[in-house]
Amino acid sequence: MLLVPTKEEVTDALTNVIDPELGLDFVELGLVYDVEIEGEEVYVTFTLTTAGCPIGPQVSDQMKEYVGELAGVSKVHPKMVFTPPWTPERMSEDAKFALGY
Repeated sequence: MLLVPTKEEVTDALTNVIDPELGLDFVELGLVYDVEIEGEEVYVTFTLTTAGCPIGPQVSDQMKEYVGELAGVSKVHPKMVFTPPWTPERMSEDAKFALGY
């Protein structure tokens, strides 16, 4: 039987990816736009708070590392997009509180 991670498991793994400036994870910040699972491959669509943010490669590496540790995942494909642009409204209520929104 093929083990395939759930969207919830992938999202949970993505909470380990932390924005170094804000100190909050990418899920709470609303930076993860989509997670798709096709067999053993996981596709993560994400953005950054600003297009000029230099942490894109670091974030992609962390996503590959944390999601790649899940049972049944053979490959992780992070995809950075800037459409739609990120806005603070995408953050969870906890993140908004932590950042004073």
